[in-house]
Amino acid sequence: MGKERRQFSRAFKLMALARMEEAGNVEALALELGIRRELLYVWRRKFLAGGAEALRNAGRPRPEAGSAEALSAERRTAELERKLGQQALEIVFLEGALRRIEASSRPSKGPGATASSPRSRR
Repeated sequence: MGKERRQFSRAFKLMALARMEEAGNVEALALELGIRRELLYVWRRKFLAGGAEALRNAGRPRPEAGSAEALSAERRTAELERKLGQQALEIVFLEGALRRIEASSRPSKGPGATASSPRSRR
């Protein structure tokens, strides 16, 4: 299987392009940023052809930070994370309860045998 494709924000691409203009060694910059050198040239070609808007990622645009849509998405994410945490606690509780029930309902050692009591015999 191939590598998962990484996506970079427009801000990252613009920062990389600004550093590329100042860098003497594009290969070293690419290594520092953890990307292929060719990708910097692709971004520069797109930027020169269409400006910052041309550097957007494919797919539905993300809401701008601070917008009502972004705040709503953040609230929804926080709500879902709370629910997920609550469900994880419930699962831990139910697993413990199941273990206790299974331990208490184990069959005796033979036919007609009685379960031993926790008290010691005198």
